[in-house]
Amino acid sequence: MSRVTRSGAPQGGAGEEAGALAPEQGGLAQTIYSHREILVIMSGLMLGMLLAALDQTIVSTALPTITRDLHRVDLYSWVVTSYLLTSTASTPLYGKLGDLYGRKRLFQFAIVIFLVGSVLSGLSSTMYELIIFRGVQGIGSGGLMTLAMAIVGDVIPPRQRGRYQGYFGVIFGASSVLGPLVGGFLVDAASWRWVFYVNIPIGLFALVVVNRVLRADRAHRKAKIDWTGATLIVLGVSLLLVGVQDFGEKGTLTTAAWSYGLGGLVFIAAFLWWEGRVAEPIVPLGLFRNSVFRTCVALAFIAGIVMFGAIVFLPRYIQEVKGVSPTFSGLRLLPLMVGLLGTSISSGLLVSKRGRYRNFVIAGTALLTIGIGLLYFVRINTSSWALSGILIVVGAGIGLFMQITVLAVQNALDISELGVGTSAVTFFRTLGGAIGTSVLGAVLLAQQRADTPADVVRYGPRLGPLHAFVSGMDRAYLYCVPVAFIAFVISFFLREVPLRDRQGAAVPME
Repeated sequence: MSRVTRSGAPQGGAGEEAGALAPEQGGLAQTIYSHREILVIMSGLMLGMLLAALDQTIVSTALPTITRDLHRVDLYSWVVTSYLLTSTASTPLYGKLGDLYGRKRLFQFAIVIFLVGSVLSGLSSTMYELIIFRGVQGIGSGGLMTLAMAIVGDVIPPRQRGRYQGYFGVIFGASSVLGPLVGGFLVDAASWRWVFYVNIPIGLFALVVVNRVLRADRAHRKAKIDWTGATLIVLGVSLLLVGVQDFGEKGTLTTAAWSYGLGGLVFIAAFLWWEGRVAEPIVPLGLFRNSVFRTCVALAFIAGIVMFGAIVFLPRYIQEVKGVSPTFSGLRLLPLMVGLLGTSISSGLLVSKRGRYRNFVIAGTALLTIGIGLLYFVRINTSSWALSGILIVVGAGIGLFMQITVLAVQNALDISELGVGTSAVTFFRTLGGAIGTSVLGAVLLAQQRADTPADVVRYGPRLGPLHAFVSGMDRAYLYCVPVAFIAFVISFFLREVPLRDRQGAAVPME
């Protein structure tokens, strides 16, 4: 049976043992994995990513019940914000630490931290406790997202990687649909605390699978951790997101929002200045000389804004405007997953077969732009069939290019930079999502407030607020269209680098 080494070299022969070591360039021992072992490893990695992605959305349908039980409706949004803060800020740190010390143990550490945060969140008796423990969850989540994709880069060569990474796109997209559905079901059938406890069996299974099958980390490199850079990036991202969150809540740029935002930008500027002078930077600025890296990071950031901005309003529209229960609102979003499932898997297989990816990114950003444009025309009386068709288009666009950006970056960088490159794409996508959700939420809120009085007079006290909400949602989607179109334009600048059949030297910087 054909086997694959972490260097990507095919191996064969009757005397080989699964999990044996083979030599690689530079003298590092590389583990040989059979196809069956790769599938088992992938199951563990996908479960880890599912934990992190699911918890971005599963809490949404449970929050009204949580805030009532814990008697602090005013802290509603911070249950989500604390998770986004810590997961976004910790992502680059995991990428760098994985490159220095190996990813297997670090991935397991992230699972454990996430599970500890889940248990403590479920046991919370006050909103302040829940906010803190959601932050602990986020620290684990930052590692689960980026390390899962980086480990795939360790185990599978770029040319073979497309067929497997398509499944990660499915996990990421499915979590956006299944999160509200599972959250609503658990609240209705049991208690909001099970929204957090449900993570425990999934996380433990992922922990066991990764421990048993993923047997060898890369050799460690002796290096000093850039704690100054780590502190600067954490402070910068945290303050920036707090400022954006304040803007989203108030619907206007308050003094507090300006202060937090400018403070965050100052720390981020200091981080960039420091990273250019330290021996072992968390994010080597030299990576930005690589055109593939630059383009994919920009696409990831814009995709985060558009994707999260598009999805976040739909459960509320379906529940409030269409009158569907939280449990079944997730079912109405299944067409999004269908579109994403079909294109993510098929594009991954075709990329692996042909060794080329640029056209899929162009087609994906084009479809996403069209889908967001169609969402602008959603009205209070839009049929379920029409909405389903639009969601299929949006999902198909996301599935075509989201995971390919990770693959393109991993293929363009040396294996020693695989972790920081992967984490950068994840970081900018998550950051874009956090910013997009808050900013577009503020656009919706401002338009809704402006239209409510006139709509109440025109449609009555029951339908007026619903028309005002839909008007605000449409305005947010209208703002999304040019942002998505920018991603389409940027996709033409993506340099086509044929996918390597084995891990090798970095693509020359441009």
